[in-house]
Amino acid sequence: MTLYIDNKPYDVKAGKNLLETCLTLGFDLPYFCWHPSLGSVGACRQCAVKMYRDEDDKKGRLIMSCMEPVANNQRISIQDAEAREFREHVIEWLMTNHPHDCAVCDEGGSCHLQDMTVMTGHAYRRFNFKKRTHKNQYLGPFINHEMNRCIQCYRCVRFYKDYAGGKDLDVFASRSNVYFGRHEDGVLESEFSGNLTEVCPTGVFTDKTLKQHYTRKWDLTTAPSVCQHCSLGCNIIAGERYGELRSITSRYNGAVNGYFICDRGRFGYEFVNAPGRIRKAVCDTEVVRKEEVTERMKHLIGSSKVIGIGSPRASVQSNFALKMLVGKNNFYHGVSDNEHDLANLVIKILHEGPAPTLSMKEVELADAVFILGEDLTNTAPMMALAVRQSVRRQPMEQLAHINIPAWHDGAVRELVQEQKGPLFIASVHTTKLDDVATETFHSSPDEIARLGFAVAHLLDDDSPEEASLSPEESKLAQKIASILSMAKRPVIISGASCETDHVLEAAANIAWALHRKNQQAGIVLTLPECNSLGLAMMGGHRLEAAFNAVLNGHADTAIIMENDLYRHGKKSIVDEFLKVCKNIIVLDHSPNPTTEKANILIPSGTFAESDGTLVNNEGRIQRFFQVYEATENIQESWRWLLGLGTALGVDEMSHWKSFEDITQAIAKEEPFLKNIDKVSPPAGFRINGQRVPRETHRFSGRTAMLANINVSEPKPPVDSDSPLSYTMEGFRGLPPSSMIPFFWAPGWNSVQSINKYQQEVGGPLRDGDPGIRCFEPVQTSKIQYFKSDPAIFESQEDHLLIVPLHHIFGSEELSARSPAVGERCPAPYVMVNTADSADLKIHENEELSFEVGGQPYQLPVKVSSEMPRGMAGLPYGLPGLPFVELPAWGILNKEMKWMKQQ
Repeated sequence: MTLYIDNKPYDVKAGKNLLETCLTLGFDLPYFCWHPSLGSVGACRQCAVKMYRDEDDKKGRLIMSCMEPVANNQRISIQDAEAREFREHVIEWLMTNHPHDCAVCDEGGSCHLQDMTVMTGHAYRRFNFKKRTHKNQYLGPFINHEMNRCIQCYRCVRFYKDYAGGKDLDVFASRSNVYFGRHEDGVLESEFSGNLTEVCPTGVFTDKTLKQHYTRKWDLTTAPSVCQHCSLGCNIIAGERYGELRSITSRYNGAVNGYFICDRGRFGYEFVNAPGRIRKAVCDTEVVRKEEVTERMKHLIGSSKVIGIGSPRASVQSNFALKMLVGKNNFYHGVSDNEHDLANLVIKILHEGPAPTLSMKEVELADAVFILGEDLTNTAPMMALAVRQSVRRQPMEQLAHINIPAWHDGAVRELVQEQKGPLFIASVHTTKLDDVATETFHSSPDEIARLGFAVAHLLDDDSPEEASLSPEESKLAQKIASILSMAKRPVIISGASCETDHVLEAAANIAWALHRKNQQAGIVLTLPECNSLGLAMMGGHRLEAAFNAVLNGHADTAIIMENDLYRHGKKSIVDEFLKVCKNIIVLDHSPNPTTEKANILIPSGTFAESDGTLVNNEGRIQRFFQVYEATENIQESWRWLLGLGTALGVDEMSHWKSFEDITQAIAKEEPFLKNIDKVSPPAGFRINGQRVPRETHRFSGRTAMLANINVSEPKPPVDSDSPLSYTMEGFRGLPPSSMIPFFWAPGWNSVQSINKYQQEVGGPLRDGDPGIRCFEPVQTSKIQYFKSDPAIFESQEDHLLIVPLHHIFGSEELSARSPAVGERCPAPYVMVNTADSADLKIHENEELSFEVGGQPYQLPVKVSSEMPRGMAGLPYGLPGLPFVELPAWGILNKEMKWMKQQ
């Protein structure tokens, strides 16, 4: 297809609109209301171009390029004088009420409105009258609101309501006044509200956590990184100034998170800056210098029997270094035994099964989804956002018959209205995706598994039969199986948050049965932490075996790396383990109950101060880069362990000198991770002999930043582990996609410059999206289905089946330490069914006393009609709640309840 732009021919792709086509071709064409993920509505009128009937037409007509589809031999002009004048007038109209506050606006210098104003040539304001003003709102701890800067592009409500499903942000209008906000002051309820700071082309919605230690965005030292707060591996850009992490923004990855990230990933970074962080090495209460630490450890463990306990929140390199240091037979996964087994089961399903594991982008394209046991909004938020997009796919199939392009968002939503594609959710309690679900099923984990096995059998007779369903459950199973079998791209989603292997096995059986009939069928399995899958891939023993090794005298020294054992083991057992253990060496960056018991406490780097690799839930290996060099004694865990291994003369570690050496050793030793050394360019990689700078060319103040220490500017540190530099000097072109430290292009100072880095707007980055997948589906005609037999749930007198409930804010360890996220964390509670609360004669907020596995609890009650009878929900991982392995039966303390009533 040929498109003529200003009389020059270009080969273009069909099915696109003129705006995205022009941007893909590299033209600078201003816009506001359009967004690659949101489509076109033609609200701002900023992207006007001149279109001609044919080559003889000299007059043409103005059109909005975002609303016009590309056609063969179409002729347009971007540089036409009338089109340019029109675009300049649009900017002038928008600026009549816009305040002259760029110098104090958080977006100043990184503002799409500024860029588009310059692009149109508007340089002088003729409006001399009083500007319209608005009252700003309190929107919670994450977002700052400055309504006077609004240009009415409607992007905010289109993202928040239409794309993310939020219900408490809207547009309000009276005559010529338009207001974007809530009906009253209050915390924005959506888990994706932080994306407003990047979606908004001006400074109406800005990052409140950045505002508390504000730095101009071009003055940040930034590096490509990976979110640490769940297993999805969303790509992020982390920014530092004055040795302090100051912002997290999304880093585009077309296969993973696209343009967006969740609020936990965006605002959960403040644990890096916590005043109480571990910053100095301590040996038996004595603070020691960095140079002494290795000698102290060497002396302590030289003749000891040592074990190593790894971590699902530590990098692959750190876990591997620990494994090599203590020996493969002495390396233990630092997770509960149940979590250990579930992670291994996930590997078995993904590695040995015929169904492919899907990325979030592939989930968005699904036309039927069945979720088993997961509350995705709280365990894997961005996957929930992907599912929310998938329910639009089936209704949008009718677009082809009436010639409406998918990018024409206004027309599409007018046509589709409230129609939604099939989404079935089986969970222990309500989820925030229930509002778009076709049907929901709330019951115990085993009942969810039984439903899943029944669906699998209906899809394939070779899958084991589940015959003991109720008539209502059988009818639901038949409905789900029928719809999944008719879908073109069905997806089955499950995970480890139910903490039940039967649920994962049922999900695998369904996906495999579907895949036998439909090669497009896929599966998604989520895990608890950012490197849960990477840790499991490396092999290792259970945590209980580590406890037994010390308690039975087979080991007397433990190296515990980036792990609070009290989050993964029963308090009484962990207490006994740490008491018996002769030497406890802990490497961590944040204080916790485990670090308090250490004989030697070593300050490890957070993700912002470290280089490392993580493996996400789909088996995608991704690299994160050090943002800044840590001060004092802090360095990566793998670097500490490398120094100790060298000092102890460990053969496998003797030739390791750098991050790259460890990574290459992993590629040789670990079969699942054989391509880990190909994830990013080697440290010696250069473009035109230059490194890739972490700082923009506008970076300022570096001669004055350290003047309080030395008036002479020090030599910048040299990064020996990556091709990135810690300066503003370096290659200014497009770097490899895995190591893009910031998005910028001439004339595009805001995040909208991403279009310059993509193969096509909204598509993959120019040299492919970052990451390498570990798993490929097995091609087999004979499927080995799981043959589990989950028990029928029956309530028991004086007992409640306690199941875990997850919270996006609070359940994850590190983000909960961030003050802004901490404000959103719920207090500990136990949730019971309305009828059960009546039977127990206990009311909302009264305390219920019970015991699970010998662990006593006394918690305020929340009453819910959606919690199944005979069950109770206990928040997972909330600060102040002791660990217990769930699901498990809780024994009610009726005597305490009786005493309270008296």
